[in-house]
Amino acid sequence: MIGNMDTVSPGKRGSVGRDPDPSNDLLSHRIAAQLRERIVTDELPGGARIRERTLAAELNVSRTPLREALKILAGDGLVTLLPNRGAVVAQPSAQEVEERLELLAELEGFAARKAVAAATPEEIVEIRALHYEMVAAFERRDRRAYFHLNQQIHRSIVIASRNRALISVHEQLNHQLYSYRFRSSSNPMHWQTAIEEHGQIIEALTARDGPALAGILSAHISSTWRQLSHATPHPGPEAKTRGKTRSKRTGAKDQKDRSEAPDHP
Repeated sequence: MIGNMDTVSPGKRGSVGRDPDPSNDLLSHRIAAQLRERIVTDELPGGARIRERTLAAELNVSRTPLREALKILAGDGLVTLLPNRGAVVAQPSAQEVEERLELLAELEGFAARKAVAAATPEEIVEIRALHYEMVAAFERRDRRAYFHLNQQIHRSIVIASRNRALISVHEQLNHQLYSYRFRSSSNPMHWQTAIEEHGQIIEALTARDGPALAGILSAHISSTWRQLSHATPHPGPEAKTRGKTRSKRTGAKDQKDRSEAPDHP
């Protein structure tokens, strides 16, 4: 069943020849949020086949909103749609992950410089409150709660920049890196370092020190790649191996795969 999840705000999606049912649109975004969560936590690893019929039954939804959700995730770069063959979880190369993290570091540095000037006092108070909640999740060693609070903090700083183009580009790029950023907290030493860096981020934001906040945020994001490259030199192939192993556990056969191929062109 679809649960209560962090969702992406639905945009204006109506078009000529299509009945823009708001409830169906909302459902597809909720499904996308749940699938995004599974990709983040590696329940759906890179290269894994997404079986529409099985997944629709598991989530208790029809295949129409599920397909809409897959289109949303394809737009985010999280899944790849294959004509007449369904969808697979995207599996970027190590170089692609590194390049995206480099760009994300620059975007967040730019957002920092804008946010210190544009953020309201109330927004800074809210971001500080999120930080304290995140520290509590760290103390409990609740990685999932920590990750979501961590992402809320980064997203809130970007939103405080008041730059709509930046907010849009950052959201899409960040979605593509969710699972890699989640993995970076798997090492206790790296996790401890990250929580200390977040303390520095909050101090610089509170002081409205743009250069300091930009430098800390950029370095904070850049460190993600160093952590991943030390732990997993080639994240793509490793994820593919895990995907094959999990596929075997499902007991799915090629015959079933073919029967579940989408019936749309």
